[in-house]
Amino acid sequence: MSQSLGRALRILARLGDGPASLDELADGVGVHKTTVLRMLRTLGSEHFVFRDRTHRYHLGARIHELSSRGLDQREVRGIALPHLAAFNREHGRTTHLSELLGAEIVYIDKLESHDHVRMASRVGLRAPVHCTAAGKALVAWLLPAELDAVLAALTFVPRTPNTITNADAFRAELDRVRAQGWAHDGEENEPSINCIAAPVRDATGRAVAAVSVSVPNIVMSDERLRELLPSLLAVTERISRDCGWRPVTVRDPVKGHP
Repeated sequence: MSQSLGRALRILARLGDGPASLDELADGVGVHKTTVLRMLRTLGSEHFVFRDRTHRYHLGARIHELSSRGLDQREVRGIALPHLAAFNREHGRTTHLSELLGAEIVYIDKLESHDHVRMASRVGLRAPVHCTAAGKALVAWLLPAELDAVLAALTFVPRTPNTITNADAFRAELDRVRAQGWAHDGEENEPSINCIAAPVRDATGRAVAAVSVSVPNIVMSDERLRELLPSLLAVTERISRDCGWRPVTVRDPVKGHP
């Protein structure tokens, strides 16, 4: 990657965290502000950034357009959306669709709850796999070598007093997830937020996404949240079938039929 391209990408990444002044961007990139200003002018001419009245820079319309197109190109998101919309209409709870990205999940879709309580999550936000229900659902069925690579990359940073903080405990948690077919986050990523999740599978049976439902304690207890499990598992099965997955049928060895 050329030096100039790398710097321009770091500028855009910094603006993804929020507006910034020329001096702040120069400090973040580590080059003189005249060089950063030249890059900003080029990025601005293509609408990747813009400057407001207070001389602070923001991500521009071109970034938002590319982001939207990128999401639309994620096949699983388009397949899942009508199913998630129906689920959200029925239950009215915050619903996320996530994919695995290294040792993190990234939210690729979000449907808001029908009450006035809003979650801080957003499309594009990342979260660690070890403290999220979606993360557990996505890594539980990885091949051993793939899971070892994820565990090697995890630092097990405690997000709350309930966060799993070591590999052995996390492996035991994943055993439970595989046994029951769904994952749970009991205030492990955020205080007072509980979550359940289940995997979405493709034609090979691989977990390519996860659907999760998150609810604050003030809205619904963890016990009541778990009452949504049958509906959650039903919707992930419908999405998986639309992605080409077919459950393995175990045949009775005596009768010769399922």
